[in-house]
Parts: sequence; structure tokens; C-alpha cells
Amino acid sequence: MTAPGAFGTVRSFRGEDSAMPVPRPVVTRQAVEAWRDRAFRRLPHLKVRGEKSALRFVNEVGFCFTLSDFGLPVASLYMAVCGRRHPRWPKHTHHDPEIGLTWDLKDRLPVKRLTYYGKLLKGKPTLVSLGLLPAFCALIRDGKGSGDYIVDYRQGRMSRAAVAILEALHDASPLATPDLRKAVMMRDPDRGAEFDRAMAELQRGLWIVKVEEVYDPDFYYRWDLLDNWLPGPVEASLDLPRGEAVRQLVAAYLRSAAASQPRFLAGLFSVKMEEVESALRSLEAGGQIRRDQRIKGLPGSWVVWGNATANERK
Repeated sequence: MTAPGAFGTVRSFRGEDSAMPVPRPVVTRQAVEAWRDRAFRRLPHLKVRGEKSALRFVNEVGFCFTLSDFGLPVASLYMAVCGRRHPRWPKHTHHDPEIGLTWDLKDRLPVKRLTYYGKLLKGKPTLVSLGLLPAFCALIRDGKGSGDYIVDYRQGRMSRAAVAILEALHDASPLATPDLRKAVMMRDPDRGAEFDRAMAELQRGLWIVKVEEVYDPDFYYRWDLLDNWLPGPVEASLDLPRGEAVRQLVAAYLRSAAASQPRFLAGLFSVKMEEVESALRSLEAGGQIRRDQRIKGLPGSWVVWGNATANERK
């Protein structure tokens, strides 16, 4: 059992004690960071120690980066494994137990179809809970099925190389990276950068997913269509309105990060400011957030998760 801290504890989806803070007033920078310490598991007694706690962590925060936070106020699996705010990157990563565990978990959870993994937010490696994946799909895929990629291509939103890769995976999947490069005639080293760009493009578009890392004896990935690998979340996204998807993503972030600003949220999820504002109005009407808050130690006006009130502004 986890003892309640400054922000208390809540029950997770399995009924176990969770590191996610109970909504309470957040009025100082120190309070925001303390909230994130718990939600992001940046405390030794809350750190991720194995598959079970890693899955619970991803399900609680909704999404996280893997081996770094890239200088952004976003949860990171590596920091959660380390159990501290600013872990120093080791000189010898191959022999570091925390790097090793993080690497193993970011591979193991997606392979077991317990989470999604791909270059998603900001084009960075991201783990997403299956519960939140429909919101990402609704936002990014916009109701398109696996065969609708040709619409994006005709409208100039998808490269020819990406189309070729999708067609190859439709013909036969999953495919290992060497076989996929052969199928699209990009085995030449001179076309390596083009292939990598197309693969990143398709991951950001939630069209493909890495399903396995293979050491046999060479290292390579195996890829499949997202619709084949995780059909449930994709199907669930088809009836999810875009506005509701944005609301769910904004709520998930604020619930774990405690506070943010609309422009950051728009950039994080690559959506328009008016979409963020609409989501915030909905959350405010439901009493989940407070807008136009002042946080001591931080400039500007903030959106705060929880019960901060006007008379608590500093």
C-alpha cells in the first residue's frame, strides 16, 4: 500500500494504490513539481520496478516518452524507472541497470499488445495506453480505415515512399525491416534516409506499428499495420468525435502534469488553439480545471487541474 502524500492517492484501474495525485489546489511552482514527482513517479518509493508497475504507470499517465523527456514537462518511462527528477545519463549505457530495464519495458509492453509504441508526440518515441489510444487515432487518423491512406496521398499529405510501404504491408505483414526495404526497393544505402523518413511519417500518422525487435543475429525491427496489430482501439476511434478526442488528451495531460498553458497543449498535440480552448471550456464546465490561474514562481496565466480557487491565487 502506498501511503498518502501531500496530494493523497487514488485507486488505479485495477483497484490498486496509484501514484496519481488527488486533485488539490496547486498555487506554487514547488507544488506543481511535487505533483509531477508523484504522477511521473520521480520518487524512489514510487519508481517503476517491472512490467506490472510499468503498465500501471502508462495507464495512469495515458502517454509518456521512453528514454528521455526531451526537456518537456511530460512523463518519461526512464525517469519513472530511476525514481528521480533529473537522472544523469550514464556513460556506459549497455551496462546500466536502469537503462536496461527501461529498454526492456519499452519493448516488452508493446510486443504483448499492452500498450502502443511509436514515434508519435513531437515525432519522439512514445508509449500510449490502450485506453487513450482511440483518442490519438481519432485525432490523427480522423476516421480513416487502413485502406484510406490513398486519400492522404492524393491530397498531398503522404509521401510516395510512405504509400509504397503501406502497400507492401497490405500485401504481406508483419515484415522485418530488411524485407520491407526489399519490398519497396529501398535496400540501396543511398535511399536509407528516405526510407527512415517515410517510416517516421507513418508512425506519426498511426498507420504502422513496430511489433518486435529481433536479434537474429543482426538487430532489426518487425512492422505491421496498426489496424492489424491493435484493431480494438482503432475501431473504437471511428465513432469518437475529434473534439472529444482533444478533450480526452488535454485532460489526460493535465491530470498528470497538474498545470499547463494552452499554447503548449496545442503544440504538444499538434492541434489548433481553438480546439484546445474548446476542450478547456468543456473541462472547466465539468469542474475539472481552473483557468487563468497564477502560479507563484511561474510567469503568465495557467490552466490548473483540480480545485484551485480564485482566492488562492498568489
